[in-house]
Amino acid sequence: MNMRTAALLIVSPLALAAGPSERPAVNPAAKVTGEAVNCIPRSQFRETRIRNDWTIDFMRDSRRGWRNALPHRCPGLRSNNAFGYQTSIPQVCSADIVHVLVNIGGAPSRGAACGLGQFVPIEIPPRK
Repeated sequence: MNMRTAALLIVSPLALAAGPSERPAVNPAAKVTGEAVNCIPRSQFRETRIRNDWTIDFMRDSRRGWRNALPHRCPGLRSNNAFGYQTSIPQVCSADIVHVLVNIGGAPSRGAACGLGQFVPIEIPPRK
């Protein structure tokens, strides 16, 4: 095997892992209630809801919060349904990186590292 073939074997799995670049629809849909912001105080949300590999909702209560549309797909985010982050300030910001948490042998390990986007205030309509 020559070096050119080896490089192709290394690149191909990475290209496949990137997946489609089209964003899927987010369910549930949400009503935008204000302007996007770069940071939100950690004390202002009580839970996160991973909607897909592109979207995380930081929820203030059961219906209100901030939707974060990641600038790039975060492989494994939805299927693992867990992420972690570190910040030295009491805010989460669009410049922060989240890490998908992957269960390996019963212990969480860091998976893909993904940048956050802006935080858009939302309200999720009640179910009918």
